Amino acid sequence: MYQLVIANAEVITGAASFPADVGINGERIAAVGMGLQGERVVDAGGCYLIPGGVDAHVHLQTPVAKYVSSDDFRSGTVAAACGGTTSVIDFVHPQPEQPMLDALAARRAEADGRVVIDYGLHMNIPVWHADHRLDRIAKVMAAGIYSFKMYQAYGPLCLDDARLYEVLRALARHGALPILHSENGPVIDRLRSEALAAGHTAPIWHARTRPATLEAEAVGGALELARQAGAALLIVHVSCAESLDRIAAARREGQAAYGETCPQYLFLTGDKLAGEHGERFVCAPPLRHETDHAALWGGLARGELQILSTDHCPFTAAEKAAEPGFDGVPGGLPSIEARLGLAHDAARRGLLSLSRWVEICCTGPAHLFNLPRKGHVAPGYDADLVIFDPRCPVEVSAQGLHERVDWSPYEGLHLTGWPRDVFSRGEQIVRDGEFVGQAGRGRFIAIPPVERAGRPAGLA
Repeated sequence: MYQLVIANAEVITGAASFPADVGINGERIAAVGMGLQGERVVDAGGCYLIPGGVDAHVHLQTPVAKYVSSDDFRSGTVAAACGGTTSVIDFVHPQPEQPMLDALAARRAEADGRVVIDYGLHMNIPVWHADHRLDRIAKVMAAGIYSFKMYQAYGPLCLDDARLYEVLRALARHGALPILHSENGPVIDRLRSEALAAGHTAPIWHARTRPATLEAEAVGGALELARQAGAALLIVHVSCAESLDRIAAARREGQAAYGETCPQYLFLTGDKLAGEHGERFVCAPPLRHETDHAALWGGLARGELQILSTDHCPFTAAEKAAEPGFDGVPGGLPSIEARLGLAHDAARRGLLSLSRWVEICCTGPAHLFNLPRKGHVAPGYDADLVIFDPRCPVEVSAQGLHERVDWSPYEGLHLTGWPRDVFSRGEQIVRDGEFVGQAGRGRFIAIPPVERAGRPAGLA
């Protein structure tokens, strides 16, 4: 007799689908089988049962120039939970002269006691730490950080090739996972300055000054630096076919190269920047073209891209509209709640298999980031589970979502399929689409030390 049984489900994993009951004791899955008996039974008849989603790229209560992203750690994780995500990974942003461990402690103080699901953190390495603080990587990893983010853009965050190579070498020695925002920032800065000097301030110039060729060129160069450094490399928010081609080519040559894309690059195009309220759609890299949609879906289906994250960084409509030119608009879009539903609808339309849907949203990111006991429906794993109703009709609207923002980039989009019930470590936190959990119940996910130096342990 199990404490909780989720019965009559169609279990979908990253490898297979099969009918089963799932027995849960405490925080862990205890059994997967048929005819299980429980003190409490939740009927999942007619629904899928999948591992809780893992969104490995979110920006909650994050300062961006003079703004702060709208969702704090409570509202953002509530929205994530209602969308079927049970683990998120946010970022630590060390300031000049601030030790990495101090920055980590400060970021955890913002999240602990507020998160409603489990969370991890990436550590940013800006220029000032690339020059002086690389000897602290081992201590940061001992505190539970596994992945480190670098930038090839954004002015003071931007690492030149020599610094990037040195950071990649250092991370490879420690078996950490480097992740990279890859665009040619210095050239983009020049294009932006030229556009503004010519009086071009409309949102569409955000895309015109960040062309896909400058993303792909940076991706190709970064992959070569990683190869020379003997490092794995994850390129985040891949937006275009040209970047995908470079990642796929590196993988064919046996390089430990990985790619992430986001819903905005699969469902939205750059035309949004030229339309009414175009400023709302400013993000980096910018929205691209429909031809890129097809390429990226193919990359996800074939395994050339490994994960689907959101890069969730929301701002209100008023904040988006407050600046006179595209260069001042706070960048980022809200997607944390809609990710699983959007990807399922694509699977329903044949762009992905159902197992691949689970792999890119749940199992893949848990594996890539070495999250212990996450991402699987199997005994011994955390009972992070989603009962997903594949027949539920949904019209996406800001009013119906839980994100703390008054607009949605997917407003009016009709989907079929949405999370019904969500369990985090055996506790039901969403029932019939509504949040029923408690603030502060989420925990920091400390990534355990890797098993060997030179290559991240979670990467195949």
